[in-house]
Amino acid sequence: MLDENGEQLGIMDLDSAKKYAYDRDLDIVLIAPQAKPPVCRAMDYGKFRYEQDKKEREAKKKQQIVELKEVQLSCRIDKHDFDTKAGRAKKFLDSGNKVRVSLRFKGREIAHPEIGEEMLERFAEAVSESGSVEKKPKLEGRQMIMFIAPLKK
Repeated sequence: MLDENGEQLGIMDLDSAKKYAYDRDLDIVLIAPQAKPPVCRAMDYGKFRYEQDKKEREAKKKQQIVELKEVQLSCRIDKHDFDTKAGRAKKFLDSGNKVRVSLRFKGREIAHPEIGEEMLERFAEAVSESGSVEKKPKLEGRQMIMFIAPLKK
């Protein structure tokens, strides 16, 4: 058992630990239940919970939230439109977001999925300095979908 300052009090039975904590108006908190024997500490539980919550809030602030942005293409997209979509995807990737690139097949275009795959490979090449392909192009119904993740800085 540890006291409120972190000093070791040694191994003691539950009754004497309870008496020690009660005399000092403290609570017994189980620190390491898997240890042999389990490690407990005499402390103010309310203060302990407050410190725990404070640490969690700090960790949450430092955590970066990754959003999923989408860019839609078509098989017959023009060069300028393609460059515009690639530029938009680069901005998303540079700001730390993942990009979902979807290519929609219209009418009889579905008979030639290799054209769509080639288009997505070209798109991945265009944004290669900002991101890398996370999931390869995959045909799902009338759409071919690819995921691009931002590069680590």
